[in-house]
Amino acid sequence: MVKHILLGAFCLAQFSFAYAKEVPYVSENNSFRTSSTLQQIPKTVIIKTKKFKIRLDKQPNGKYLYQSWSANANITTKPNMIISDGELVPDGSGGNYYILFNNQGHTYQVWRNYLTDSAKKAPYTLVVNDPNDHEIVNQDGYVVKK
Repeated sequence: MVKHILLGAFCLAQFSFAYAKEVPYVSENNSFRTSSTLQQIPKTVIIKTKKFKIRLDKQPNGKYLYQSWSANANITTKPNMIISDGELVPDGSGGNYYILFNNQGHTYQVWRNYLTDSAKKAPYTLVVNDPNDHEIVNQDGYVVKK
């Protein structure tokens, strides 16, 4: 009888773990994220597009810093552009996200493409829109250094 009770308790615990869901939580900037999404976001990443090298750094305040150079420049030189206060924006529940930066009316989005409809899709995409929301840059990017 005791064996049946223990077996029942053990099975109940196993089923509870099997059906457990990951619960999202609210971060400092009130955006919902899950712990698995947070694990996939590097603190620093350097990507290269056709025309640019871009370094993204997570700052101590939770915001992101964008620095860019021309594609053939060395990143030890002074960046051509620096934009601070980037916001991480989750896109769906599959781990995709983008980091949004604003600079003099232009919006810069650096997309992380985990889930795509093509295995050949680049892991990052840079999209820049002018103040009238017209897309002026759309370039795939590949990781140079994490």
